[in-house]
Amino acid sequence: MPKNTSHQPYTQTTHTNTHEELIKEAFKDHTLTTVSTDATTPPANIAMVTTDDVVENHGVSYGEQQVVAATGTVSSVPADTAATGVLTASVPTTGELDLEERSSFRRISGGSDIYATDQDDGYDVEYRKLRLERVILVGVWTEGTTAEIEATMRELAALAQTAGSEVVDMLYQKRDRPDPGTYIGSGKVQELKDIVQATNIDTVICDGELSPGQMIALEKALDVKVIDRTMLILDIFAQHAKSKEGKAQVSLAQMEYLITRVRGWGGALSRQAGGRAGGSNGGVGLRGPGETKIEADRRRLRSDMAKLRKEIAGMQTAREIKRSRRRASTIPQIAIAGYTNAGKSSLINAITGAGVLVEDALFATLDPTTRRAELADGRTVVFTDTVGFVRHLPTQLVEAFRSTLEEVVGADLVLHVVDGSDPFPLKQIAAVNKVIGEIVQEYGETAPPEIIVVNKIDAADPLVLAELRHAVDDVVFVSAHTGEGISELEARIELFLNSLDSHVELLVPFTRGDVVSRVHQYGTVLREEYTEAGTRIDVRLAAELAAELAEFQVSADTAS
Repeated sequence: MPKNTSHQPYTQTTHTNTHEELIKEAFKDHTLTTVSTDATTPPANIAMVTTDDVVENHGVSYGEQQVVAATGTVSSVPADTAATGVLTASVPTTGELDLEERSSFRRISGGSDIYATDQDDGYDVEYRKLRLERVILVGVWTEGTTAEIEATMRELAALAQTAGSEVVDMLYQKRDRPDPGTYIGSGKVQELKDIVQATNIDTVICDGELSPGQMIALEKALDVKVIDRTMLILDIFAQHAKSKEGKAQVSLAQMEYLITRVRGWGGALSRQAGGRAGGSNGGVGLRGPGETKIEADRRRLRSDMAKLRKEIAGMQTAREIKRSRRRASTIPQIAIAGYTNAGKSSLINAITGAGVLVEDALFATLDPTTRRAELADGRTVVFTDTVGFVRHLPTQLVEAFRSTLEEVVGADLVLHVVDGSDPFPLKQIAAVNKVIGEIVQEYGETAPPEIIVVNKIDAADPLVLAELRHAVDDVVFVSAHTGEGISELEARIELFLNSLDSHVELLVPFTRGDVVSRVHQYGTVLREEYTEAGTRIDVRLAAELAAELAEFQVSADTAS
């Protein structure tokens, strides 16, 4: 049987003399302790996928009978079939594996169909009309369980698909630390090159931030484009940004990332401007080695970055004016924060009925969306949908979108939305809290109160939900899709806002209809009656508004 070097499913149809020989040939790369069969007819075929360590996901077909190995043991025991067989492969412990085997590539099964979404895009973008870029994902695993690293790689696959790529394969490697030269080590680079050439890959995406040296080394060795997780996320942001401010923020983030990675090829590396080295006498102030093209590119980037920062600062001032007006109105501000694709926009739609863009894609919302809504008790509130978070959110994006994330810091209440269908929701919560904590600390503010909202419970694992109930306080479970739990969430919001209000009784003269109107607009009226002296209102108001209307408050003596 030829060696399977393509890492693709492989079918053997040539019959050997006995089933034992056939099984041994199929699993010749592994140590077999027992091989036995009682069948008298040869099997129809063998379907297998080779790996570098233990037997995983192998299938041996005996006519209509399937023998499967998941952890190193293959067995088929149906008594009513003509063929029975037992195959046992010894599985070495981690300590028994040599260094090369421990650092070998592991494959995560499943093609791009796994990550395809059922929901059509809410917008039409040009890149989806073109041939999808074929990509392979490569990760380095330094800590955590196998399930955790596979979840991280599948998240990277979802990011790649959102960017408009076709995920052909996913590989990860177990190492103490990424190789400083090539990220995966020189030996694995050649193995990866063979896979890239065999599968016609356009781009290799690494699950980590590559240094400029690592990126250059990999591109030279693989002869294809190589990007890292940060570049991928920046690309998604560039595609989804719609407002002028959002586009400026993404451009700034891209420039901050690229300025340390400006590079050229061949003569471009040494091409200089000015000075004697550039073929010119230069004149006063221009003598010397001159400026290389890379230096000129970096200087131009710094100039462009300075201009963008000024533009964003001006936009931030305008945003702050709008925010101040909302605060002056005393309408409670509720920010929706959470992991990307956790269903934040869907939750706003479920509560308010607003037509916020809902798309089953990562980072569909980049620009903050503000919607006014009326709760069941008649209270008016403002919901603000913010940009989603992700594990290892690039520093450049946190900096660039700081003005957007200020909506979270200035809110009266934060609804922290968690994807209940994710296998590791606690890691989502930690990733979001980390970024919010950094922003709050920078502004010297106290963290706003929050309610943890676990969304998508209709698609969640009950064990995961049980874990969340045990680990997280003040949590509400909802499904924006089915509406389950939405009324309970609204009740929790009302209860919290009531704790911020002042309960007052007002006596407003009939000549001050503007005050009565304002009370109805911004407060929760519990009782209202008309007396000879004016309109008597029992109401809950924001503390600031209650202080403004102190002249109309009924004293204890008057009330009696």
